[in-house]
Amino acid sequence: MRTSSERVADVRRVVAAGHALVARAATLAPEIARTSGLSVEGALLGLARHVESDPTEDEARRLVERAGEAERVHVVLSANVFVAPLRAVAIALAASECVVVKPSRRAPTFARALVEALGDPRVTLAPDAPLERVTSGEVHVYGRDATVAAIRSSVGADVKVRGHGAGMGVAVVTSHANVGEAARALADDVVPFDQRGCLSPRVAFVEGGIDRARALAAALSSALDAFATKVPRGRLDDDERAEAVRYGETIAFSGEVWRGADHLVGLGSTVVVPPPGRHLHVVAVDSLDELEERLAPLARYVVAVGADDGARVAAWVPAHARRSPLGAMQRPPLDGPVDLRRDTE
Repeated sequence: MRTSSERVADVRRVVAAGHALVARAATLAPEIARTSGLSVEGALLGLARHVESDPTEDEARRLVERAGEAERVHVVLSANVFVAPLRAVAIALAASECVVVKPSRRAPTFARALVEALGDPRVTLAPDAPLERVTSGEVHVYGRDATVAAIRSSVGADVKVRGHGAGMGVAVVTSHANVGEAARALADDVVPFDQRGCLSPRVAFVEGGIDRARALAAALSSALDAFATKVPRGRLDDDERAEAVRYGETIAFSGEVWRGADHLVGLGSTVVVPPPGRHLHVVAVDSLDELEERLAPLARYVVAVGADDGARVAAWVPAHARRSPLGAMQRPPLDGPVDLRRDTE
């Protein structure tokens, strides 16, 4: 049985393999863009800023504690965030010395390259592994709730399934914030991975009333326009495009809309969750006292909260949500799963 220090060392080996891929960004980015749907610039952004860096000793040990121990771990990856395999493999290898990785068919490039760069016989790729034949150990599933449920029903009764399903991010801009600075920071959170990850903010609450919320929406639209010149949005699939049209039409009827070539910002009095693809819904609140009630219908899906003043919002946001400053929502510490909901169940 490995010691905690040995398991931490294994986590650092996975991180080092990820760093090796960052050094190959120029050659990897076009293939990542082709399979993931991101622009090449979007793929380069993900590699440059969102591949997990070296965790502190405390962070690595917390990851090991959260990973637990298992005889074998099968990792089933999603296509939403192409750098996510690094964290998933680090957790799996911390838990077990027998890890089988099933990349997403839609975005396999980073996962395959990571396992190859790691070069560890304990971690193998098995894109066609039949999960219904898994009868022991754990399956770590990253993806839609329906995918988690389907796998949970197909594996053996003795298999533990750790599901990381649908989630979203929420931003909170307090009355203390400079609107322009908050908008630029929020754009840094919206753009990566074209908002498809569970850390991506989809709704922003703005304290201070409708005029302040309107100012934030306009400033965010300008910030996203500026971002698009450097990092264009990738392609949207047909369903995403249709959802975006429906969202824009709905908010145009009942609220206000700011449209850009690669984004849409809506302002409304009710909480609406827009689709991914650089669409963000802004809601005015007079006071942070309204937050808990406004968030209640979404609370079980909120994985991350970004705020300019984390201390002020802490009492009103879900306890399971990761909290970070605006602009850093997509760069959480490597201290366990991105989705911490299971830890508070």
